[in-house]
Amino acid sequence: MTDLRRSGNPLWIAYEYVAMIVGLSALAIICLGWLPFAMLLYPLVSRKVGQPWGRFMISGGFRVYLRILSWFCACRFDLSELDQLRDRGPLILAANHPSLLDAVMIVSRLPNAVCVMKASLMDNILFGAAARLARYIRNNAPLEMILSAREELQDGAQLVIFPEGTRTENFPVDRCSPSTALIAGRTAIPIQTLLIEFSTPYLGKAWPLLRRPHLPLHCRIRLGRQFAPPGDIASLTRELEAYFRSELAGIYPSKAVATA
Repeated sequence: MTDLRRSGNPLWIAYEYVAMIVGLSALAIICLGWLPFAMLLYPLVSRKVGQPWGRFMISGGFRVYLRILSWFCACRFDLSELDQLRDRGPLILAANHPSLLDAVMIVSRLPNAVCVMKASLMDNILFGAAARLARYIRNNAPLEMILSAREELQDGAQLVIFPEGTRTENFPVDRCSPSTALIAGRTAIPIQTLLIEFSTPYLGKAWPLLRRPHLPLHCRIRLGRQFAPPGDIASLTRELEAYFRSELAGIYPSKAVATA
């Protein structure tokens, strides 16, 4: 995706700051609106009831949020290829991780997605209660993470995981951990790769939260290659990393992208 020429017009720069404030505020308001209900429901309702409701509300809330970004913040999202996965049953969805918006975009189109999340986000005031109700998975205990992922996949969920473990620092992709291949090996579920493209790496590792975006922002997710469950974990991990690197080299050509 070609980076767009950015205007030096002061009015446009002011609009980019306003769009940033609107975007961050909208996400906070949506999360805070669901927070008290998620906190109350988690201890009161069974997993069988709370889990689907939790995922449905997160997916719906993220859809609303992306519409707000589209209507008011000059963001353009092409996520239509994700709709092909909605009724495909359990899959391991492995994606590159250029931005904080990655999981938001994926989950907005897949209502039975379950995310592998950093423990710090699971304990965050904005996201924690909703993530716990939806039975998202902590990534801080590898064996527990793999067993939880296996349970969710056996129940028909689609597991969202970022093989890099955190947002990309050295574009086009950082070194991948073996977790994705381990889960595929333990569950015999295939890995469907997702290729996430941004016109600029807004909210990436090197993009401070309060740095204005360069608008319009174009975001796209396309379906990549599907990998069969591995016989050799290390070999598949290397193959996944090489595949992401090859597919994304023309999109994120160098480290310079991180500070664009």
